[in-house]
Order: sequence, then C-alpha cells, then structure tokens
Amino acid sequence: MRRVHVLDYGSGNIHSAMRALSSVGADVRLSSDPREALSADALVVPGVGAFAACMASLTSIGADDTIRQAVAAQMPILAICVGHQILFSHGVEQGIEAEGVGIFPGVIEKLPTTRLPHMGWNDVAPDPDSRFFHQRHRYYFVHSYAALTVTDIPVDARGIWAEHDGTRFLAAVEHGSVLSTQFHPEKSGQAGLSLLRRWVDTLGES
Repeated sequence: MRRVHVLDYGSGNIHSAMRALSSVGADVRLSSDPREALSADALVVPGVGAFAACMASLTSIGADDTIRQAVAAQMPILAICVGHQILFSHGVEQGIEAEGVGIFPGVIEKLPTTRLPHMGWNDVAPDPDSRFFHQRHRYYFVHSYAALTVTDIPVDARGIWAEHDGTRFLAAVEHGSVLSTQFHPEKSGQAGLSLLRRWVDTLGES
C-alpha cells in the first residue's frame, strides 16, 4: 500500500480528501512536517479559500519549499482546488496580488463572467494523450478564479479544459510528476473516486 502524505497547512478540505484517498487504497498520513512529507510515496496539496490566504499559511510553515523540493525530486503530487492554484506563479484576487509557489508560469485570475462562483458539476474535456482524462466526465467545481490560457502552463505540460458560461479555463494540469485539478475529485462521486484510484495506481509504477 502506497503512503500518501496530505500536507497540513490549515486548508479546509483535508479530511474529505483523506477519506476519499483511503477508500481507493492509499495509506494516508497528515502532517506539516517536511521530512515526513518528502519521505512518502506521494504528496497531496489541498486548498480551500483565497489564494493569498492559502499562500500565507503555506509559507508560514515553509510548505512552499516542501512542494518545490518534491517537484524537483519528481515525487508524485496531487494538488486540489486552491492547492492547484497556488502552484502557479501569481494569483490576483479582489485586487490583491500574491506570489504563488511558481511550479507553473501563469496567473490565476477572476473568471470573466457574471455567473460566479462557478459551483456545481461540469464536463471536463477528454484528451487521448492524457494519463488520467481519456473520457469525458463531470466533476464538482467551486471557484471564481482560474488559469485561463495555455501560456499559463509549461510548454511540455498537458492542459485539460472545461468551460463555464462561455469561458474556457484549465480544469486540470498534468506536468511531469504533478497532477493538479481545479475541481474537487473527493466531492465528485464515482468519477472523482475513479480519478483518485487511477492516480494512486500510478504510484506503484517504476
């Protein structure tokens, strides 16, 4: 059984993510200790709330450096919702610009639509070259901010897209050992559990 470390920095969706990961076969641990995080088989970066507030909590315990070290070591990482957003270079929310972890080069910004927040189930487009999104599925979203262009991600990354009120945005990013999702797989029923199971199954790959 693969040991999956959930990074504890005060995010609100930790326990639902832990339960979902446990249900698909992961040995889930929770800690803010960087040594425990980096000794696991995989790292999960959760996130709920505002970009700047999450980054402040993350940096207060040095977890931003933990994430960078994990990426440099090609450790499998799953980032969820604001955990996905803080992997980008910057976020602009309610006029406040905050620096992100900087794994992806782009900026998180407000969805240019009047129907906000984007909350509920939405289709995520399939991609035949994706490791995880081969078929169209519906996942559960709760957000008003997102990465909006292909230039927001590294050139060798794969962007998985969704659309809300006529606006296309990045629903997920696959880059090296990193899988990050704007949606909440742990709240997305069987489609979300299937995605988590596929991700956990890859942890046994050499």
